[in-house]
Amino acid sequence: MADTLEEIQRKIIAKEFKLALESLNLLLAQKEPPPDALYMQAVCYRYTNQLQLALKSLDQLKQVWPDHGRAHQEEGHTYRALGKLELALRAYERAFYYNPALESSLRAQIELLNRKEQADRVQRVQTQLEYLLNLPKPLISVIDLISQGKLIKAEDLCRKFMQKVPRHIEGMRLLADIGIRLGVLEDAEFLLESAVALDPANTKARIDYINALRKRQKYTKALSQAEQLTTSAPGNLQFQSIFAIECMQTGDFETALEKFDAILKKLPGDAATLTSRGHALKTRGDSNEAVDSYHKAIHYHHAHGEAYYSLANLKTYRFNDGEISSMQQMAKDGNLSFMDRVYLNFALGKGHEDATNYSESFRYYQQGNFLKKSQSRYKADQMTQELQLQKEFFDTTFFSSYGNLGFEAKDPIFILGLPRAGSTLLEQILSSHSSIDGTLELPNILSLSQRLRRLSTKDQVPGYPQIFAFLEKAQFREFGKIYIEDTQIHRQGAPMFIDKMPNNFRHIGLIKLILPNAKIIDARRNPMDCCFSGFKQLFAEGQEFSYDLRDIGQYYRDYLDLMAHWDSVLPGFILRVNNEDVIDDLEGQVRRMLDFCGLKFEESCLNFHRTKRNVRTPSAEQVRKPVSRVGVASWKPFEEFLTPLKETLGKEILAHSTGI
Repeated sequence: MADTLEEIQRKIIAKEFKLALESLNLLLAQKEPPPDALYMQAVCYRYTNQLQLALKSLDQLKQVWPDHGRAHQEEGHTYRALGKLELALRAYERAFYYNPALESSLRAQIELLNRKEQADRVQRVQTQLEYLLNLPKPLISVIDLISQGKLIKAEDLCRKFMQKVPRHIEGMRLLADIGIRLGVLEDAEFLLESAVALDPANTKARIDYINALRKRQKYTKALSQAEQLTTSAPGNLQFQSIFAIECMQTGDFETALEKFDAILKKLPGDAATLTSRGHALKTRGDSNEAVDSYHKAIHYHHAHGEAYYSLANLKTYRFNDGEISSMQQMAKDGNLSFMDRVYLNFALGKGHEDATNYSESFRYYQQGNFLKKSQSRYKADQMTQELQLQKEFFDTTFFSSYGNLGFEAKDPIFILGLPRAGSTLLEQILSSHSSIDGTLELPNILSLSQRLRRLSTKDQVPGYPQIFAFLEKAQFREFGKIYIEDTQIHRQGAPMFIDKMPNNFRHIGLIKLILPNAKIIDARRNPMDCCFSGFKQLFAEGQEFSYDLRDIGQYYRDYLDLMAHWDSVLPGFILRVNNEDVIDDLEGQVRRMLDFCGLKFEESCLNFHRTKRNVRTPSAEQVRKPVSRVGVASWKPFEEFLTPLKETLGKEILAHSTGI
């Protein structure tokens, strides 16, 4: 039986490097060895002067964990031992970038820069070191744990520190950072709002606060905070960029583009600004100009993965052979950041798919998803259990007692289901009606469910959704009223509006309780097309089931099962619209949806592709064209690779789907 990492670490501390290497070789021979075993192996190789083997182990580690700060630091130590000081310096810089708690990397940089007599760079690194040394030691440990992805340990340590020093700004920032990473956005916002109130001049806290507000889609509030930043330092280009991004989020694309152009006059080669500018142009519908902006970003920063992926994510752009070859070379670089590597893999997947190189395409899609899954805490069986609880709790008896207690508003139309199921098309069709506003994938229902989940206690109050049995009935109406008030900012004045958050299908019981007169449309698509399209798509966040074919198949099964339950206990509350039916009979399905929403037919809904509006989803370019069968059976060329998905979906589900 192989030793544990803890046992091996004790051998390394005791300088028993040969014994440690023997244990590590056994551990690394396992089917799924822990990545830190490669790090420990590299340390042992360096201490036994096997420096090339150390570099080989580190290269393997960086392929699966590109942002492993200690791996880059160890690489710096190894290069320094080899006398390759410039390579060592770069490795130490990367190490600190990925893990700002690595004091040794800062001290090593200072030493190497002093040798090069680069006083300005020494002063910059010295400032970083002084900041780190002035932090309380528990917070340095928190930073280290966050960088290693050990969020629960980091949260526990940070909370213990904050109990002793409740107004420590850096502690508040770190606890908020953990909250955002864990999806507890409401708590993170409160912490950062408090930090800014305590120290209004702390720009780091204000920037964090803006980011938290943006994640909660409180765009007007975020814009106000960004304006305060620019007022405090009008010449600061970073602040100008933040303001431009917030303008974009509030729909003011003209101002955003003006700000981006002003920044680019002073920093013409800034790839991040060029990419943000491309996003603004894409959302506005100027795809040709967006392509040009992404190309410029690549010109100035050849390895800027986000720009390559942004081109792929247009869905209409085709990479040429030269671009594909260039991306393939970059993907081999062991020093690419985690997200640059992810971006390039998904872009190469799309590039090879367009070139009909399906085997290569799948390999890159699979690698991109493997990287994302490696940093995910998603567990498919846990999600199955959560959705089963919804079925067990929300039965017919419950709704007969609680069904009409919520806020009476008829404004919201929830379009939900799985991502890539055609919900953006349905939104574009319906928002072309004069009585319906299209908005965004609004987080409000998910945020409310998280807040209710956190009210539970082990001893007294059970978890979500059982918490509903412990709430005052008047609270349901208040929750619905708050939802309508909080979403008002996204509306344009029409009587009805769309909330297109797909994951809301998990919370239809909650929606019925707080908004009994809402309309719910279930966007559904052929399971193989829907699931594989999700696997190919790099979502910004929130769709962690999509990183594995078996996970996504299980999620689809759970979705069908839960939707069947909602149909049973809430008959007539949900309208199901199949993507294939919309393609085959657009007018019939449009009339069906408008009847369900209680609205008269308008011709504009058939000409939805002419509707001028900002579309922020990956389907932005597709819904600006008439319906077509282009995406139907797009999984077929990849069929030989999709056995895990087919097996998980099962014969019964596949038998009810066309083209399988």
